[in-house]
Amino acid sequence: MTVSKMAQNLIGSEIIKVAGEVNSMIARGEQICNLTIGDFDPSIYPIPEELKEGITKAYNEGHTNYPPANGVAVLRKAVTEFTENNLGLKYPENDILVAGGSRPLIYATYLALVDPGDKVVFPTPSWNNNHYCHLSGATPVMVETRAENNFMPTAADIAPHLKGATMLALCSPLNPTGTMFSKKDLQEICDLVIEENKSRSEGEKPLYILYDQIYWMLTFGTEHQHYDPVNLRPELRDYVIYIDGISKSFAATGVRVGYAYGPAIVMDKMKAILGHVGAWAPKAEQIATAAYLKQPEHVNSFMTNLKHKIQESLDVLYKGFKDLKAGGFAVDVIEPMGAIYLSVKMDLAGKTTPDGDVLQTSKDITFYILSEAKLAVVPFSAFGSAPDLNWFRLSVGGASLEEIKNSLGRLRVALEKLK
Repeated sequence: MTVSKMAQNLIGSEIIKVAGEVNSMIARGEQICNLTIGDFDPSIYPIPEELKEGITKAYNEGHTNYPPANGVAVLRKAVTEFTENNLGLKYPENDILVAGGSRPLIYATYLALVDPGDKVVFPTPSWNNNHYCHLSGATPVMVETRAENNFMPTAADIAPHLKGATMLALCSPLNPTGTMFSKKDLQEICDLVIEENKSRSEGEKPLYILYDQIYWMLTFGTEHQHYDPVNLRPELRDYVIYIDGISKSFAATGVRVGYAYGPAIVMDKMKAILGHVGAWAPKAEQIATAAYLKQPEHVNSFMTNLKHKIQESLDVLYKGFKDLKAGGFAVDVIEPMGAIYLSVKMDLAGKTTPDGDVLQTSKDITFYILSEAKLAVVPFSAFGSAPDLNWFRLSVGGASLEEIKNSLGRLRVALEKLK
């Protein structure tokens, strides 16, 4: 029995593969500091109490039937107000689309805009764009980024690839790096898109921007500010699809409420696609999210506490790797700016383990650190980068501050064992 060519060639998530090994070790009783999955441990990072109570209340009130295909009206209205008040972006309720998290919305954007063979441009490392290209039949154009620019793409990086492309997929704060666009870099990229669209003939498909800003509320320090295309260049309004939601900002990954907004012609098609797929957020969770977004005092209080805890963990890791670097170890680290991630370099290729094995790829390094330091990380190769790029994502949402502190001592010992 054969399956489709798409299914035959589908590649599994590298992150899930690493996580599977971690879970096996935990099941054997090993104590692992798990910094792999971009998720939150509810015992460390519970969802807002008001949101939790609102979900229970909504179920008790009987909100257990199908929601409207584009999301319940009260949530779309709440998203409109929340987005305008906090981001200055004004989108009517009919241009808001709700789904079960951000993933269906990203997939729907691909299906609504991209025909098989169309070019989709995206930077590496970045989350899952290579897989969405495969699922939609798009031709991926992967743009390599550099540590010198915090692994964020620049206009110079992107410019050679936009001619004839259908979509430019961007994310800020970026998964997996925890870094962000500077205002200047994003402005210059926006200007490239405007110039490219002006050059296209009548009837030719325009170049769209998929802008994933699911982490926009999680930024650290006054020097790191979130920027978006339409606020910087209002003439791009008809060409930008925003991906947003509550999964990361409220530590509510399992609540599954995401939303997108953009030009009506695109949102209507995305709504139709997801209507057939049925990728709706549960109705009770939608009702509760709508009520919670209308309580700015509770939102602000929760976000202040959440950001403090996340930044504390990120800062401990950041300082730990800075100390290791100062101690002569072949590591480096980029200052945390946003999201729940830290970018770390462990340049250990060519070194020999105590068992006599020579580390060659980032995958080898990943499993050595897991085995010896009981520290689980994900290589950038899981996000489209080359296997010899020895940079890694460390995600702090699933580990306690104490676990993180303890892991740094074990890591130092593991590095000392290499020859």
